[in-house]
Amino acid sequence: MKKNVGKVDMIIRIIIGIVIASIGIVYQSWWGLLAIVPLMTAFINFCPLYTVIGYSTCSAKEEKAL
Repeated sequence: MKKNVGKVDMIIRIIIGIVIASIGIVYQSWWGLLAIVPLMTAFINFCPLYTVIGYSTCSAKEEKAL
């Protein structure tokens, strides 16, 4: 898996994941489990959808770091 999630994108995904999880906890809904998707893609720095559409938010410097 080649890294395709940049630093800013990662931070946005973490924030979105926390918000979704919080809403799921507040409303006691299983929909909060959807927070797993943005959190996992943020922490592994890889988004399968980006691969399909050929997109990357990483700078060249970030890609070479791995």
